[in-house]
Amino acid sequence: MCGIVGLFLKNEKLQPELGEHLSRMLATMSARGPDSAGIAIYGSGSEDLVKLTLRAEQSSLDGDLARELGAALKAPVDLVRRSNHVVITLPRQRQPQAIAWLRDNFPDIHLVSAGSRMEIYKEVGLPERVADRFSVPSMQGTHGIGHTRMATESAVTTDGAHPFSTGDDQCLVHNGSLSNHNAVRRNLRREGFVFETENDSEVAAGYLTWRMREGDSLKQALTSSLDTLDGFFTFVVGTRDGFAVLRDPIACKPAVLAESDDYVAFGSEFRALAVLPGIEKARVFEPEPATVYAWERR
Repeated sequence: MCGIVGLFLKNEKLQPELGEHLSRMLATMSARGPDSAGIAIYGSGSEDLVKLTLRAEQSSLDGDLARELGAALKAPVDLVRRSNHVVITLPRQRQPQAIAWLRDNFPDIHLVSAGSRMEIYKEVGLPERVADRFSVPSMQGTHGIGHTRMATESAVTTDGAHPFSTGDDQCLVHNGSLSNHNAVRRNLRREGFVFETENDSEVAAGYLTWRMREGDSLKQALTSSLDTLDGFFTFVVGTRDGFAVLRDPIACKPAVLAESDDYVAFGSEFRALAVLPGIEKARVFEPEPATVYAWERR
């Protein structure tokens, strides 16, 4: 099953309401995925700074972490806590050193995401409760994507929750199943990728990151995935400046898009879009198979 949502705001006046709308969209998808949920929010940021979203037991994520990391980097470090996640902001050039220091000194801490604008929050539990746990309804931003998971083939864990991020300001949510993800994973490992889970969605995210690292645009990377990734799927991909949607050539998983002057919205079912303001004025349509739909803010 699983349910996925996405919202790209064209109207800047709606940016203070991004988290509220995404949370409501996600809650409507609870029946499709009651086991875990996650949301990627693209908010404000600076090219000179990077945000590291971290997850661990609360005792590992206190103020001492920021002070110790700042002392090790000899650079200013800011920390904001949201439940058992924290967002650490530091100078971008210190990012590799910071990640290495965290792995050496706090092995129980998981790096959830990195980017100048992206923050990812995910946990087990009903989508509405997960969103409330991280105060997502109060978050502001330009766009975001979310996922509700039904763990039909694996354990219910936070590690298995979506979105998956394998590159700065890049993330993916997925509804479906890939049949050749193990072979693709082996190839990506030879390219230097490290995977935290056995989830096929993390492989899909890694593949797109690799293609873009090699010079593809997001649209080119998604088009290439149609030949490389075997299975049935709907992808919603977030980047620093926008998001994209792709269905496999058979398009057996449900998907609905809506576009108006104020926003572009995606949902696994129309009920995820019905909660949005002005939906009656939007053009609502089903995305075509094997066709990339992308929107970017330039």
